Amino acid sequence: MKRILISIGMLLFATVAYAWTQTASLDPTYCVQNHAPWGMPQVAKPDATLLCRRGYFLLHDNQAKIPAWVSWQVSPATVNGCVPRTNAFVGDQSIPAGKRSLPSDYAGSGYDQGHLANDAHQSWDVQVEYESFLMSNMSPQLPGLNRGIWKLLETATGAWTFSRQHTLIVYAGNIYDVASAKKIGPNQVVVPGGLYKIIVDKNTGEGFAFLFPHAENQGNDLTKVQSTISEIERYTGINFPMPPTVNKTAKNPLWPVDFKSVADNKKALCKG
Repeated sequence: MKRILISIGMLLFATVAYAWTQTASLDPTYCVQNHAPWGMPQVAKPDATLLCRRGYFLLHDNQAKIPAWVSWQVSPATVNGCVPRTNAFVGDQSIPAGKRSLPSDYAGSGYDQGHLANDAHQSWDVQVEYESFLMSNMSPQLPGLNRGIWKLLETATGAWTFSRQHTLIVYAGNIYDVASAKKIGPNQVVVPGGLYKIIVDKNTGEGFAFLFPHAENQGNDLTKVQSTISEIERYTGINFPMPPTVNKTAKNPLWPVDFKSVADNKKALCKG
C-alpha cells in the first residue's frame, strides 16, 4: 500500500509540476518584427499552421507533424535567462488533433524530442520557457546529434551573442520528404533526413549557415557542417529573406567563441 501511495504521489507531483496554461498564437506581425525582421520565410506547404509565440515564430507542417522552419532572436538582454528547465513537453493545442505530435509518439522510438528553438535561449520568462516545450517546436533527433554538435551550435550562438553584444536572428528547421520519410508513433511523425540552421547578426548583416546530416556523433568541428544559405534553400524549398549584405552563396569564417565568459555571466546573474 505504501508503494502504491508513493507512486500516486509522484504522479500527482509530475502533473502539477508540468501543468501550464497554453495561450493562443499571437498576431504574426509581432513575430515578423521580432523574429523575422527581413520578412517571413516563404514555402508552399499543402497543410500548415503558422504559429507566433513571444519567444519564436514557426511554420508547422501538419502532414509531417514537425516544423518546416522556426525563427527567433537571441539578444544580449535575454541570452542568459534564469528560468530553470522544466521538460514540460506537451502537444500544441493550437494545432488540431491528428495533425500534431505528442510526447507519446517519441516513446521507445530511439529519438529525442529535439528542440528547434532551444530552451536555453527561451529561459528569460516562465511562459516563454514553457512554450519552448510545445511539441510543434520539436522534431525527432538522434541523441548523438541533439546532444552533440547541434547542442554545441546552440551554445556557440549564445556565446557569440554575449561576446559581440549583438542580437542574432536564428532560423532552424528540418529537411524531409513526407512521402518517403521514416515515421514514428501513432501520429506518424516524420523523421527528418537532415536539419539546418542559419544565423544572422542583426547589427552587421553577417551570416552563417549549417547543414546537419541526421546521424549520430559528428564531432565538435562546426566548420565540418558549415554550408550556405543557397544550399539550404535548395534542399528545403524555402526562401529566406535576408538583409542585402548577406551573400547566400558564401561560407564566411566563423566568429571566435568564448564559452567561459557567457557561462560566468549566467552564473553571476542566476546565483541563488
